[in-house]
Amino acid sequence: MAQIRTHKDLWVFHISYSAALDIFKLTKTFPREEIYSLTDQIRRSSRSVPANIAEAWRKRRYPKSFIAKLSDSETEAAETQVWLDFSLDFKYISPEIHKDLYDKYDYILSMITNMQKHPEKWTIL
Repeated sequence: MAQIRTHKDLWVFHISYSAALDIFKLTKTFPREEIYSLTDQIRRSSRSVPANIAEAWRKRRYPKSFIAKLSDSETEAAETQVWLDFSLDFKYISPEIHKDLYDKYDYILSMITNMQKHPEKWTIL
């Protein structure tokens, strides 16, 4: 296993960053009237997931701060899932795209939760 030196070495960062890019591309097809609501919200929450993971990584000297930033990332990932549900219900995305992205965020959430449960594996004590 390679040594993790920066947040960019974390698999959860890669997957969440990739998912945010996918959502950005996907939302380019959303109706113009959604630009300041659904489009903005899902872009913001999806981008916040890897951003908070990066912040958590930099705060790993302080286990409680590390966990708090991961908690922020977790809530943003769950929020993204809600916006994906709205996107499906409004028929802006197909059921297949919804399932793929929703499942990706479930995987991201499981990795974040695991990091929160075992901060000693990640923090600098």
